[in-house]
Amino acid sequence: MPVRRVVPNIRSEAAGESREFYGLLGFEEVMNHGWIMTLASPTVPAAQVSVMSHDQTAPVTPDMSVEVDDVDAVYEAVVASGAEIVHPLQDEDWGVRRFFTRDPSGRVVNVLSHR
Repeated sequence: MPVRRVVPNIRSEAAGESREFYGLLGFEEVMNHGWIMTLASPTVPAAQVSVMSHDQTAPVTPDMSVEVDDVDAVYEAVVASGAEIVHPLQDEDWGVRRFFTRDPSGRVVNVLSHR
């Protein structure tokens, strides 16, 4: 189950200020849905950080996102392991299929694939 990228999700009500700060580090805005904004390195596009005020369609804000090749296979493996599913597997309007799980330390992980 190959991992494509891992993105930290930073909870913030100050998206503009966060964009400016991470811009100082070389990041540029590549996506903005209002409630979530993703910033990426222009030379290494998989190097990303997301700034979010909340999650529009889930009950909690995830701590990180992990993009995988086959989210359905990962979901089956996570369920079979007995790990907690925080948000069920579903298709989102913005082109991803995802679910949330909780890691052993209590962090919420958004696991997704682009459709």
